[in-house]
Amino acid sequence: MKLKKMMAMLLAGATCAGMLAGCGSSGDNNAAGSAASGAGSGENGTMTLIMSSRDEFLSTLEAAALAAAEDAGVKLTSQDAQNDSAKQIQYIETAVNGGDIAVIVNPVDSDAAQSLVDAAGETPIVFVNRPPSDMSVLSAENVGFCGSDEDTSGYYQGEYLAEYFKSQGKTDIKYILLQGELGQVSQIKRCAGVKQALEDNGIKAEAVVELAGKYDRAEAMNKISPVLTSGEEFDCIISNNDAMALGAIEACEAANVDPSSFPIVGIDCTKDGAAAVKEGKLAMTVYQNPTGQGKGAVEAALNLSNGKPANDGTEFVTDDSGEDYSDSIVWIPFEPVTADNVADYL
Repeated sequence: MKLKKMMAMLLAGATCAGMLAGCGSSGDNNAAGSAASGAGSGENGTMTLIMSSRDEFLSTLEAAALAAAEDAGVKLTSQDAQNDSAKQIQYIETAVNGGDIAVIVNPVDSDAAQSLVDAAGETPIVFVNRPPSDMSVLSAENVGFCGSDEDTSGYYQGEYLAEYFKSQGKTDIKYILLQGELGQVSQIKRCAGVKQALEDNGIKAEAVVELAGKYDRAEAMNKISPVLTSGEEFDCIISNNDAMALGAIEACEAANVDPSSFPIVGIDCTKDGAAAVKEGKLAMTVYQNPTGQGKGAVEAALNLSNGKPANDGTEFVTDDSGEDYSDSIVWIPFEPVTADNVADYL
């Protein structure tokens, strides 16, 4: 757990604008145009990190990137695009015109990855956390990606639920699904992964309802509250991230429903998510390592700026898919978190 321990020190010493509670892959925003600069000397160049927004998870990623850039002698400026794709393009163009050696982007719209690559031109660009919908974008020599393999995140949820229900002698269940931003790679793969794992493990799962919670705690609470009071029976609540799972827990408590009486599962293992697992309100979550993603993205950007493959010399996981863009990917593994190991993540 070296990276998680290192993050505690980083956050104690690094100022991260817009640190908000709750979310994993999307969330509340700061004032438009806000920026944070690292203390890097700039002796090895300048970079710009362009966030889609800032929430607990992304702010942790941002702090790690700023710290990694400082260690590398790179001055990193962070911009918040306020979930505006057009702003991300503008920030990229400004970075390129300013002579940055690379840009790192947490894309607002994964489908628009090619337009971000086009805006960067010959300047190296690294996507972080959210991969392009079309991974062939990474085939260009100056494009990279650092993040976690979403094919595994939801699958961990499904494996946990399958084991839980089999221990109760159940093979047929009904679930409520809280989805993130519809159409995003993470939303699509997290939903597909949990369903596939249930099927693979002999569980026949039927949706009571699938709700678009937009990765947001309050949105999820508002969406699920009417379902909880409708009298509809269900066996579990599946959430694409911790923030929505926590919103579901709050909704349950407001409706006098004990959230520990059935499994609620999340993804990201945020601080609040881990605390909920410890308290027994959240059955499990899946740790997505924001520190590793921020650090790995800076390292990948430096590699590309020096004419090397994005994953050259990485301490993380390389891609073994055999695709022509495999060298452009740095994987930061997901890790399942339950009551048995949550102490390692607090």
